[in-house]
Amino acid sequence: MAPQKGKQGTKGAKQIVEENRTTLQFYRNMMMSAAIMYVLLMQLFGDGYQFWDMFFVVFAAAICIGCFQFMNFMARPKITESNQIIDSGVDLNMEAGVAEHVKDVIILTSAVQVLSFFSTYFWLLWLLVPLKGVYYAWSKLISPWVFAPAPEQQPGDEKKQRKMERRLRR
Repeated sequence: MAPQKGKQGTKGAKQIVEENRTTLQFYRNMMMSAAIMYVLLMQLFGDGYQFWDMFFVVFAAAICIGCFQFMNFMARPKITESNQIIDSGVDLNMEAGVAEHVKDVIILTSAVQVLSFFSTYFWLLWLLVPLKGVYYAWSKLISPWVFAPAPEQQPGDEKKQRKMERRLRR
């Protein structure tokens, strides 16, 4: 498909609601299959559960459920009694939105959960989440504020500056 020229088309409320529903189904299925796959692999081929295995599985489930509920809350549409959509909720497939980062956490958690069957060191990949948070905090919030250039003076500001200096000398 060739890229479109000009302005990107807008989505209708019904289309956003339908896409949000399919997106939520996809991520729910991903989380469930990763958890089921991990439990089956551990039951069939594992050496038994250790304390840390159970701790991380419960932690992964809590993260996935929390992220899913957050996305579900964001995408909840407001519908009138006559089934008309007042507000379609947040578009979960919007680029550079909060939902994109939440989906990344779900993908990482599901992948770590499946990979951790092979080695418990794969749980360390979860450290990518706070590292990404620190990176975004630095690049989007802190760095532009710290390294912002000083505001330049307007031509009329020189006259005001001299007047203020004369007042201060008195």
